[in-house]
Amino acid sequence: MTLPQSVRLYIKPYCGWCHEAMDWLDQRGILYETLDVTSDPSAMSEMVAKTNQRLAPVIDVDGAILADFDVDQLDRFWKERIPS
Repeated sequence: MTLPQSVRLYIKPYCGWCHEAMDWLDQRGILYETLDVTSDPSAMSEMVAKTNQRLAPVIDVDGAILADFDVDQLDRFWKERIPS
């Protein structure tokens, strides 16, 4: 298995899907950087530039983007990029 070099998760602290995404990553021992787009204007700008929208969560895995997702979509996205 080839692990990603960079995993960045753009979140909003009150977002239930964001917390589910963090739990999903934590349960699998995946290291990631969390960027709170509500308190960090540059993180919001990055997210919007990558997705053309302001909805969270957004995950960036080595430049592959999944926006406004639930954990089922995250699971499929991850398996397509990081086969076990």
